[in-house]
Order: sequence, then structure tokens, then C-alpha cells
Amino acid sequence: MDLNIIQWIIIGLLAGALAGFFVPGRERYGCFGTMLVGIVGGLLGGFLWVNVLDQNETSGWLGALVIATLGSILVLLVLRAMRKRD
Repeated sequence: MDLNIIQWIIIGLLAGALAGFFVPGRERYGCFGTMLVGIVGGLLGGFLWVNVLDQNETSGWLGALVIATLGSILVLLVLRAMRKRD
């Protein structure tokens, strides 16, 4: 099942929000920042899932949301680590 750009944006927004829930902190990125974290997390999670872990592509909303959320958590942890260095 191929997802269109609107579906990816919605998944990115949801994944960013879920990642913010699982990685609590004081960072407030707003709606667009959360969506950006989710989209970047989705791309990173998808890349790692397919190329590094050598898994089949996920299909549908739920698989994409899980992978995007895991990638978004990773992105948030990296952003937090970079912020602490400053």
C-alpha cells in the first residue's frame, strides 16, 4: 500500500507527537516542528528498517506509524544530546 504525501504528513505529525510522549522533556517544537521531527524520524526509521535491519517494507498506516515513531524517538534523543552540548 503506497501512501500519498498527505498521508505521510499526517503520519509524521502523529509520530512526532507520540515520540514527544515517549521522550518527555521541556522541548516544545510546535505543530510544524513536531511534524518535521516525525517526517525526519519516518525517513530515518524507514531507512534503518529496510537497509540496516534488512527487513521488508512495512505496509499500511500502522506499520508506517510504528517505524516513524521509533525513528522520531531517535531524532528527539539526538536533538536533546546536541542541545546539552551547547
